[in-house]
Amino acid sequence: MSRYVTPANVHDTFGARCLLAGLKYFVPRLTKIWADQAYQGHEFADWCMATGNWDLEVVKRAPGVRGWSQQPRRWIVERTFAWLLRNRRLVVDYERNVQTSETLIEVAMVRLLLARLGHRP
Repeated sequence: MSRYVTPANVHDTFGARCLLAGLKYFVPRLTKIWADQAYQGHEFADWCMATGNWDLEVVKRAPGVRGWSQQPRRWIVERTFAWLLRNRRLVVDYERNVQTSETLIEVAMVRLLLARLGHRP
């Protein structure tokens, strides 16, 4: 599992570069990255192709739709956030260090995976 927590004033594309920079070695089979509209533009797509030979696909809203609409692949992200927020320490961020937040996210995901493994017949 890979995670990278940044302050709120850091743009998404910068945080994504920090997250993805060393990922090619650990996940060599990764070929496609889905992203929302914050990552559109050729600069980040070119960086993804040069760094890991990854195809960046920006999931866009349906044309002409106003207000909320369900977007493809977005439910995966929202579902994961909902799983994380079941943990009391992640509901509100009181941590002084970013590393503490990253560790708490990792612990929450390990807890989730262990619970799922424990329920298998």
